[in-house]
Amino acid sequence: MPPPSDKGESDNPKQATRTPAEVRDHVGSHMEKAMGESFPQVEIRFRGVSIAVDVVVKNSNDAKIELPTLFNAIKTSYHELRSTKNVVKKQILKNVSGTLKPGTMTLVLGQPGSGKSALMKLLSGRFPKDKNISVEGEVTYNGTPAAELQKRLAHLVSYVPQHDRHYALLTVKETLEFVHACCGGDLAEYWEKQFAHSSPEEKAEALEVVRAMYQHYPDLVIQQLGLENCQNTVVGDEMLRGVSGGERKRVTTGEMEFGNAYVKMMDEISTGLDSAATFDIITMQRSIAKKFRKTVVISLLQPSPELFALFDNVMILNGGRVMYNGPREQALGYFESLGFKRPPQRDVADFLMDLGTSKQLQYEIDKDWVLKDLDEPELLQQTWSQPEFYQSFGASTFLLMKRQITMMRREMSGLIGRLAMNTVMGLLYGCVFYQVDPTDPQLVMGVIFEAALCLSMALLAQIPAIIEARDVFYKQRGANFYRTASYVLSNSVNQIPPIILEVIVFGSIVYWMCGFVRSLWSFIWFLALLCLTNLTSAAFFFFLASASPNVNVVNPIASVAVEFFVLFAGFAITKDQIPDYLSWLYWINPVAWGVRSLAVNQYTEARFDTCVYDGVDYCAMYGMKMGEFALSSYEVPSQKHWLWYGMLYMMASYMLFMFLSFLALEYHRYESPDNVTLGGEASSKKATEGYALTRTPRSVQASESDAAINVAPDSKYSSFVPVTVAFKDLWYTVPDPTNQKETINLLKGISGYALPGTITALMGSSGAGKTTLMDVIAGRKTGGKVQGQILLNGHPATDLAIRRSTGYCEQMDIHSESSTFREALTFSAFLRQGADISDNYKYESVNDCLDLLDLNPIADRIIRGSSMEQMKRLTIGVELAAQPSVLFLDEPTSGLDARSAKLIMDGVRKVANTGRTIICTIHQPSTEVFQVFDRVLLLKRGGEMVYAGEVAELVEYFESIDGVEKLKDDYNPASLKLNGYININRLPIWRSENSFTTLWSAAASASCKYERVVVCSMCCTSNSCTLHLY
Repeated sequence: MPPPSDKGESDNPKQATRTPAEVRDHVGSHMEKAMGESFPQVEIRFRGVSIAVDVVVKNSNDAKIELPTLFNAIKTSYHELRSTKNVVKKQILKNVSGTLKPGTMTLVLGQPGSGKSALMKLLSGRFPKDKNISVEGEVTYNGTPAAELQKRLAHLVSYVPQHDRHYALLTVKETLEFVHACCGGDLAEYWEKQFAHSSPEEKAEALEVVRAMYQHYPDLVIQQLGLENCQNTVVGDEMLRGVSGGERKRVTTGEMEFGNAYVKMMDEISTGLDSAATFDIITMQRSIAKKFRKTVVISLLQPSPELFALFDNVMILNGGRVMYNGPREQALGYFESLGFKRPPQRDVADFLMDLGTSKQLQYEIDKDWVLKDLDEPELLQQTWSQPEFYQSFGASTFLLMKRQITMMRREMSGLIGRLAMNTVMGLLYGCVFYQVDPTDPQLVMGVIFEAALCLSMALLAQIPAIIEARDVFYKQRGANFYRTASYVLSNSVNQIPPIILEVIVFGSIVYWMCGFVRSLWSFIWFLALLCLTNLTSAAFFFFLASASPNVNVVNPIASVAVEFFVLFAGFAITKDQIPDYLSWLYWINPVAWGVRSLAVNQYTEARFDTCVYDGVDYCAMYGMKMGEFALSSYEVPSQKHWLWYGMLYMMASYMLFMFLSFLALEYHRYESPDNVTLGGEASSKKATEGYALTRTPRSVQASESDAAINVAPDSKYSSFVPVTVAFKDLWYTVPDPTNQKETINLLKGISGYALPGTITALMGSSGAGKTTLMDVIAGRKTGGKVQGQILLNGHPATDLAIRRSTGYCEQMDIHSESSTFREALTFSAFLRQGADISDNYKYESVNDCLDLLDLNPIADRIIRGSSMEQMKRLTIGVELAAQPSVLFLDEPTSGLDARSAKLIMDGVRKVANTGRTIICTIHQPSTEVFQVFDRVLLLKRGGEMVYAGEVAELVEYFESIDGVEKLKDDYNPASLKLNGYININRLPIWRSENSFTTLWSAAASASCKYERVVVCSMCCTSNSCTLHLY
């Protein structure tokens, strides 16, 4: 994407021949030349930083929390009133000091709970503040204390969070373009000041280059993150299919590429990414750091040697303390001087993270422990001025409203469904109360009450969506993309159109079918009052969702609030029946004002402003006119001006609730520090008690047996048949989205097999087709065209055979959080095992699964609040409880550190040892994890196979190819694919006629591997190999 200043070249990024790195270098050179000096720089210094959280701990003699039954809830509440509580300080960071210099890349390593995220959040100004959190120490930015920069810190330091929170209905490009627009501001004015000291020619040229880059910057970010193929795909979430997990992670990274931040904090950005994609992103960040003098800090879970070599400095945290903070190349020497030596074939990063844990004993040599003080370089003296927000209030509000309209258009089916529901409800009300008799005020008031309440209560369903969007707001507001007031105002304004449509549809049907007064102005008042009632209710529910910690808390609160709305609306209980000490609830109830105003609108018309109506003289009998009498039966005033009072009160309530929402979102955010758990000796002694907080009678029996030896399940409880999976010449074709007449081949002639008792890894770069291949084999692809053979024990794989003999573990761990681990597995076993299998057999198979995956200690613990590693084991267990012969795993170690990944794969190894066939996709496995696999199938981008065979033969095969460098002694064998075929365009062989795909095809044919596929698929060790389908 060359700038327009280069003659003869297009400023369209799609026509550009330069890479993103070349574009940045080109733009940076022009900017630096025009500025006449180096780019602004920020050095961060932190000294003696400590973070502590006050955690409330019960005494050991107090009652334990049990399963959330009604009886246990009452019992627990009673014991809590009698119990005493102790407050224990949990140290997240302990006396951490260091310096982050401009133009450098710093890698932060540490085990879970070491304080990596807490440190990065603190330095970026994103660490949550609460009364139970204490922060000590000094943090300065170019010598300026953090407290003086708090409001502008988000512009100086960007933070990429661990979790991917986005609006599911927006596309990748729309998500990045929105952030780009938020960070725009007055670009010309800002850079004119920066280029003030340059010549007019240099200034004009630099401004032209900057404008060109700014105009196409979203496309540049999309290109450098490899998101071109999915830029027009919705981001999606657990409930809406969108981009892949790795692509969603790249979108999260891309969001923080916008703006003028001088420091970048990137927290575990490699989750779900393959080695090549991670390598490219880290290389890009290194280029930015060197060219633009940025300070870049990145934490990674399992960095490969190639990634590790890209960093300048390394910071190692353990238990909240700094073990090392200094140059990367000196880290090994430092720890060797302390008595720890890295063995061959052990990744440097894995070795460093093992230190400080129980694994460090295997690295010890006979030397004493020595402490080394960190150097303290001189502070840079540089000041700057940054506005708190890039855009004005009006511009950011308009941008947010535009985003809301885009999402509303994407969810048009939902709006149409609501309108259809309101039409049906209106017709039901109209038919039931058709042409009501106005002389029956109880019936008329009932219709008015139901009309006001029906639409208002339907807005309760929006609360979960508001809370889900609030997580995105926390992230974007933390980066100062826009003001809280803009967010609240845009949400309130965008609620108006759908509510107006619903009221017009519902109100028109009810008004005319139920026989309200035939007056145009009365009809308009009716619709207006219904609108205000619904808007006030929507604002109230928005406030509750903004002020509540989660949906489990807000739903009961909203339900209780609705009860008060109903009881004190003046219909179910009239005003004269409400006790005096509760009458204030009647006067502050917005629904009551709405009902009152609607009643006044009905009975103050001239038609009812008469003494004699329908043959009855109301003045003679009751001393008041007919309309006054009808209103008096519900203590409703009969003056016309109560219409205006009701309208003004509801408008004031609407603005009050939105203002309270603003206060809740701005000053009280429900963000908590990660990994706040009690550690140390005290907690380790009570580990069993901690797991037994939610005990059942069955768990008590399990704890009494106290069996600590893990064994394979007894064969008498294994109902599966060992299955060999074979596939030959698989092709998968889908229509081209840009041209429906054309097709795209996602898989091209893939062949392979997986044997019982083995684990087969499907590996490759993003877009290589790993998940696609696994979905095709598992029969999960409903669209497109599949060609080739898929065999189970030599028989063609029918849909029924696949469904009955396989289990599929999704990458996302979705479970019912209110159940226990045992209940989740039992539900799966009873639902998916055959009806002819006895209940006792199913219960025992559940116990076998718990033993196999080491879930017995937490079997009767509530799923809610479990760690990611425990949730992943549960996902595998739920599928295993169905007794499948073949188990498919999609990224089982994604988002886990090396230790947790090893625990998961050890559990998978035990499952394979029972005779099951395991096929899984995986990214960036550590050396220990890679050694768990038996076979590997490597794919290159485009769905072509470059290797399929034993893991032990992988290195030998690739090293035998000319142009592929030998695997270094300290490199993980899994890293060979990074050098060997993902970046094969760097190798001479890629430019020759013999590609890696061609070479593998020739090698496979020479060794008759294709023929062996069919032979192996036909082999059965016993007569039990036949699949019996029920």
